[in-house]
Amino acid sequence: MTSIKDQHHTPKKNWFTFSNIGMAIAILFVLTIIFSPEAKGWVIQNLMKIGLVQEPAIPKSSEPETDTAVAVPGGEQVTFADGKGKSISLAELKGKVVFVNFWATWCPPCIAEMPSIQALYTKYKENDQVVFIMVDVDGKYQQANDFMKKNGYTLPVYLPESEVPKEYFAGSMPTTVILDKAGKLAFHHLGAADYSDPEIIGFIDKLLK
Repeated sequence: MTSIKDQHHTPKKNWFTFSNIGMAIAILFVLTIIFSPEAKGWVIQNLMKIGLVQEPAIPKSSEPETDTAVAVPGGEQVTFADGKGKSISLAELKGKVVFVNFWATWCPPCIAEMPSIQALYTKYKENDQVVFIMVDVDGKYQQANDFMKKNGYTLPVYLPESEVPKEYFAGSMPTTVILDKAGKLAFHHLGAADYSDPEIIGFIDKLLK
């Protein structure tokens, strides 16, 4: 005879609840951010949009009487090479405004600011008085150039060919410098920034005058 006790069945646990699925998605998202530079870059990019990433301090004026640009010892001797091995020196770029960005494909903040640098480059690409130099600090031109193509960027990639003064680049990435027409260091920023910001554009326009 079957007793009431025998008829009692313990219900099976359903592990596929909405809360468990949500937790799994959250864990997957966190792991993706931890291990994917692109995902980290996306997060930083969105933090920049809502103002949670510090913006670079723009010098208030580029007029001669209040010029804050400084000459860097050995700066003119710095050279970079493009994908074909052609060298370009900062000395030969005197008379132009030069935007130099030190970056790497695995650097999330570098990835985060890249769209804004592309926007800035697009704005000035027809102006031969403004030069952009995107320096892959790993010295891996093909990998860096493939990254640009994959993401639809047209930024010119270069490799460091000489020693770079610490006033320009001391190892932190990304590092961005802007040189004025005299070859002086007019702007220096560590970390990601929005280079499509009107203040940056206004600063470059002042340097071009």
